Amino acid sequence: MTATLIIPGLNGSDQGHWQRFWLQDHPDSVLVEQEDWGAPLVDRWAARLELALLQHGEAFIVAHSLGCLLAAKFADRPSARRIKGALLVAPCDLRPTEKRHPGAVRFGSMPTHRLPFPSITVGSLNDHYMELDRLTLYAHLWKTDLRNIGLAGHINISSGFGRWTGGYTLFESLKEKSKAPRRYA
Repeated sequence: MTATLIIPGLNGSDQGHWQRFWLQDHPDSVLVEQEDWGAPLVDRWAARLELALLQHGEAFIVAHSLGCLLAAKFADRPSARRIKGALLVAPCDLRPTEKRHPGAVRFGSMPTHRLPFPSITVGSLNDHYMELDRLTLYAHLWKTDLRNIGLAGHINISSGFGRWTGGYTLFESLKEKSKAPRRYA
């Protein structure tokens, strides 16, 4: 069975977050633990993801917020070939994230390369971490399928997302997409 790596964003995903329910509901899911959820350093977070990919071989990724950027930054790494697909939920834009959390996030620049694995990016009309025009831009740069789920905020606990079965449906769609031959334009 192929593992599903769960990658939270800044401060991790607390109990009650849809990613925690995902871990409970999908026995093949594994949390990619970070040493410091409150002060993310891209190199350290990337090393943890790299280790998880080595331990589990090929894997799907289900990421939230800053975790989406971590997954996208893997586009140029050799280990990206181990990623069968990624569900990127509510990716954050580094500029507003750094403003909201001054000095906490050290993630470099926004990833802009095409993702070498199938992906679906999920966003909303009113996410204060990523405005819709920026979400559309990065979805285009990453060559990912964009799903706008309306007025859903940052798709987290504070916007009412506990157990999110709609995410399970999107994930099944991603798994089907991953079976198709990869084509690059």
